[in-house]
Amino acid sequence: MEDGLLIQYDHVEICRKELVVLKDVNFKLYSGEFVYFIGRVGTGKSSLLKTMYAEIPVVEGEASVLGFNMKSLRKKDIPQLRRKIGIVFQDFQLLTDRSVKDNLNFVLQATGWKNKAEITERVEQVLVQVGMQNKAYKMPHELSGGEQQRIVIARALLNSPQIILADEPTGNLDPQTGQQIVSLLHSICETGTAVIMTTHNHRLVEEFPGRLLKCENKCLSEVSL
Repeated sequence: MEDGLLIQYDHVEICRKELVVLKDVNFKLYSGEFVYFIGRVGTGKSSLLKTMYAEIPVVEGEASVLGFNMKSLRKKDIPQLRRKIGIVFQDFQLLTDRSVKDNLNFVLQATGWKNKAEITERVEQVLVQVGMQNKAYKMPHELSGGEQQRIVIARALLNSPQIILADEPTGNLDPQTGQQIVSLLHSICETGTAVIMTTHNHRLVEEFPGRLLKCENKCLSEVSL
């Protein structure tokens, strides 16, 4: 694989329930790139992201993500792949019965961290990175939507991923809060982490430029605003 290349898709076809969602997808992602997948609802943006963390299988073409062959990926290797990818969901998916700190502790323990002092230190680091260091003991319901999304981004950063996949991360937020979240993702990208974000908000794309690919008519193509 060439230097800095994290994802390579060659002639990939993506299906959901036996229906073709996207066909002949050719795509490369490099370290430190910020990429937007744009397109109307139902054009395959989320499905494409889901193939990258093995939620949906790749059945046609060749696909490599962080050195993993996505066509021959064994079930037992999926956790290893996902540890290298941070995923930011539109609907947060925080555990509602525990504090911010305990949400983050849980992820680290589930991914093999054992040392309590190291866990505490890492949680503090990511909370500082997303500007939420004073919210560690809050419960999710005590946070605003924007604050919850910052915690979700902190959770995605815990294992120092090479790629962050953000699926409509501003979809449930007001415009100003959405801007703050995209600004935060761009600042993370500047540290060398590649970011792929799906959106249909053209204003955000104009304000925070990145590489632009559009899902339309079952195809993925590079476009400019």
